Amino acid sequence: MRTTFKIAQTKNTKEGERTSVKRFGPESAAKARAFHSSFPEYKETPLVNLKELAKVLGVKSVHVKDESYRFGLNAFKVLGGSYTIANYIARELGMDVSELSYDRLVSSEIRQKTGDLTFVTATDGNHGRGVAWTASRLGQKSVVYMPKGSTEERLENIRALGAEASITDLNYDDAVRFAKKGADENGWIMVQDTAWDGYEEIPGWIMEGYTTMAVEASEQLKGEKPTHIFLQAGVGAMAGAVTGYFAALYGEEDRPVITIVEPDKADCIYRTARADDGQLHFVADDMATIMAGLACGEPCTIGWEVLKSHADYFISMPDYVAAQGMRILGSPLPGDPRVISGESGAATMGVVTELFRNGELRDIKERLGLDENSRILCFSTEGDTDKENYRRIVWDGSYPGI
Repeated sequence: MRTTFKIAQTKNTKEGERTSVKRFGPESAAKARAFHSSFPEYKETPLVNLKELAKVLGVKSVHVKDESYRFGLNAFKVLGGSYTIANYIARELGMDVSELSYDRLVSSEIRQKTGDLTFVTATDGNHGRGVAWTASRLGQKSVVYMPKGSTEERLENIRALGAEASITDLNYDDAVRFAKKGADENGWIMVQDTAWDGYEEIPGWIMEGYTTMAVEASEQLKGEKPTHIFLQAGVGAMAGAVTGYFAALYGEEDRPVITIVEPDKADCIYRTARADDGQLHFVADDMATIMAGLACGEPCTIGWEVLKSHADYFISMPDYVAAQGMRILGSPLPGDPRVISGESGAATMGVVTELFRNGELRDIKERLGLDENSRILCFSTEGDTDKENYRRIVWDGSYPGI
């Protein structure tokens, strides 16, 4: 099967004026992590060292941050939703989020002050599950709208947490607009990582929440600085947050080469980078990709501002590359630990391994500066959040399109 990778770069990455990343830097990340560590379920997710894979690829090291262990929810998204809800409550009470540990958030004192709240979001599954979990913990309500094509398993996982959840006949971006309409009409609080003019405070909090996994990873590396970081993007909020953290941590002149990857059916970040004309570029189709968590057609404005200045390359890739990443992580070389990674989680590993194993991509590999001295870091953002589909891809080698 022939691999078609499309690659882009922005002028800001090369020579332009750079967006400040202080908001997502070590100080802010430490604050988010302190909040998350107050939860009884908190534990650093593993940073897996794939030593044998590194030998086969001919690089110094390959590390994967395994977010399937996050709070028992099988994905990283709860980091953003929980931190945002805490920030919202803190703001309403005239407090700082640092004053609201988990124990205080669930106290009768805070509950009496906030009254009844309803949080609404649109999601393919993982983000909505995180919002529903947090709302349930706080004794509050949540409403979750899912785009067409969402799986019943992910829907039921959200409903099991007490949310009013349903699958719509809309694509992801239209489901976001539908959630916004519900929030406006009913006085609900919208918790969405998609940002637009007039809606940036909450997406910014979500991005700050995501930096918890970045600061964990940087500490777990124990002083080993990665030369290359690969991040997957849907709207670009997670990618922007993690890019911002590492750009702030190492400084612009010394930071790793950062590459953003997307499915070619939903590559709004790549299209925006390729055009490089100061405008956001959307994908308006159905975005029929196996990477449900990345099936987003409209970039997050805050995320893009970081990415255009601090990410180096943007790659659009076909679905089977992500499927390859799932299999490589799920069937590791002897001596390497196994990582259960879903379609979106394994996207970056698929790209990394394809760049080294497919001679047709040699030019892109060299352009990224990947060689025997490379130390590679990837984030597996989800486990098998759709177990049936995971088995179909990993066991049977089957998914839509082949």
